[in-house]
Amino acid sequence: MSIKKGQDVELKIESTAFKGKGVAKLNGQAVFISNTAPGDLVEAKIIKKKKRYLEAKLLNIIEPSPYRIQPRCIHANVCGGCTWQHLPYSHQLDQKEQHVKSHIERIAHLDAQMTLPIMPCDSDFYYRNKMEYSFSTRRWLTDEEINSDEFVDDSGFAAGLHAPGRFDKILNLKECHLQDLISFNILDHVRNYCVNNNIEAFDTFSKSGYIRHLMIRNAHYTDDLMVNIVTFKDDMDVIKPLSESILKAFPEVTTIVNNVNDLPNPTAIGRFEHIIYGPGTITDKIGQHLFKIDANAFFQTNTAQAEKLYAIAREFAELKPDDEIFDLYCGVGTLSLFMADAVKKVTGIELVDVAIENARYNAKENGVDNCDFVLGDMKDTFNDLFLDKHGFPDCIITDPPRAGMHPDVVQKLCEMEIPRLVYVSCNPSTMARDLKLLNEFYTVDHVQPVDMFPQTYHIEAVSRLTRRGLS
Repeated sequence: MSIKKGQDVELKIESTAFKGKGVAKLNGQAVFISNTAPGDLVEAKIIKKKKRYLEAKLLNIIEPSPYRIQPRCIHANVCGGCTWQHLPYSHQLDQKEQHVKSHIERIAHLDAQMTLPIMPCDSDFYYRNKMEYSFSTRRWLTDEEINSDEFVDDSGFAAGLHAPGRFDKILNLKECHLQDLISFNILDHVRNYCVNNNIEAFDTFSKSGYIRHLMIRNAHYTDDLMVNIVTFKDDMDVIKPLSESILKAFPEVTTIVNNVNDLPNPTAIGRFEHIIYGPGTITDKIGQHLFKIDANAFFQTNTAQAEKLYAIAREFAELKPDDEIFDLYCGVGTLSLFMADAVKKVTGIELVDVAIENARYNAKENGVDNCDFVLGDMKDTFNDLFLDKHGFPDCIITDPPRAGMHPDVVQKLCEMEIPRLVYVSCNPSTMARDLKLLNEFYTVDHVQPVDMFPQTYHIEAVSRLTRRGLS
């Protein structure tokens, strides 16, 4: 039977896959459906037809899965922040472990049994130390509003998170359980202040308005709390009274920063920055070291779980006192400093200049003198000239972005006879792609999944590799 776009079908969800969508089978083809759980019997509408798969929209749950639970948040079914609140945390962990095993087997063409049991997160809610909220003149409508026979106006002041797949519409949040509750309370305060004082949200299409984003950073081990207000215009007459109202309502705030992004791009990183109150940074701890964190610097979003992730990386590296190691994609130096006391020298490479500045500052402030941080694009910097200057490492730790390592970097690692490699990944599918190439020269010993982001489909993993043929 030929399947047509727009056709309603009845399906049994068998598993989960890309972006946490449920997977069913229809005439031998995979069908992906959001907001479903393995075991659900659903009615769905086919919305996309591809050569190898179909996509469908959930219309109705005919018979719920025995795994399905009531989400904590009222926005769970429409928000892009959490996609798996309808699954018990234990089942989320099972699905994530299976995803990693599947990537190792299908993409890397390796034995999935090398995948160790997943390491869970101690806190499945309120675990994030950073949230980035957005503002818009267009809000995402509820299902009731969309299905209404009457016209519903979507204009107005909206503050929250982007609706999935929409750059222009914001889900106007009434609650959020990912960061400490003060985070949402600050968002709600800023939203009400702006509405009451006629401060306009940024309009994506007309490129007008004032407030664009609100970023909240709270330290896990200290009392530091940052509010970063990202605006389209540089206007102290607006930002200072707004900041004063925040400080009056939330005396816990230790610093307020104003990033001004007057360009059309949607980033929350400003073209320039003002420190409105406090030092302009917060300080947090990973392991034994304190880290200064700027508004725009990368820092692991789940501090407590990052310590577990780094402990695994350190164990896999089997570090020795005379070792010299490289930390590729080192960021603000958190992983470098975490390894430093166990080795002779650490050399980190990072593309982002503010991250390198933070890394050097963090090493100095922590009294660590055996770390050297180099600014540069990995594919251009990690070459023979770099090795001539910095020596040949005993171990390399790489923690690339979601896209994985650049092919030139993978090729260089294949050419080098490094005794041990440790690959820390925030995207096991691209890690598996790189492992497939590295496996020609290195043995992949273990892959350890680590859950950094409960209630989402995201999963991190650490792989240990040893060079073949070395005595």
